[in-house]
Amino acid sequence: MIRATAGLVAAALVAGCSGAATFAPATAGTAGATAAGATPIDATAAPTPGLAPFGPTETATVLSVSDGDTIRIDRGFGPERLRYIGINAPEVDDPGGAEATAANARLVDGREVFLERDISEVDRFGRLLRYVWIRDGERWTLVNLQLVSEGVARAGTFPPDVRYTALFLAAERQARERGAGLWAP
Repeated sequence: MIRATAGLVAAALVAGCSGAATFAPATAGTAGATAAGATPIDATAAPTPGLAPFGPTETATVLSVSDGDTIRIDRGFGPERLRYIGINAPEVDDPGGAEATAANARLVDGREVFLERDISEVDRFGRLLRYVWIRDGERWTLVNLQLVSEGVARAGTFPPDVRYTALFLAAERQARERGAGLWAP
């Protein structure tokens, strides 16, 4: 999986991506390659058909947005807190926190989302840990990656949940280079 992710990051860096973050995860049997018919990360364009989560997903409704990297959801078991894997956004009262919260709300508030688990079920605070995807027709967007690409969140590595770390680091580097969000002059 690391080789597959590294290949996607390399393709992203060559493409010089910026803007909306989308990518095509590798699928079983394509180690080191892009999924058949999909495109490597191309953040210069809106999400495109053919992009999808790497692993199994479950659906949930977003009840509210707590901050830039935490939401309240309902998977059918009542309200639960969910922390996005692989990113860290400023707290609401910290510099950039209001912008991160607003960006997160713009993407997911009140929507049906698709949750992808990595290794851990919950963090030390009892929050679900997931990659969060939104889908518009056949187009998928990884919300965690989108927030980093917009510069309102940083990549954050929290082993063992590291499936998309290379993508998040590449998106953060590109956001810094563009002076987006937290890195604005």
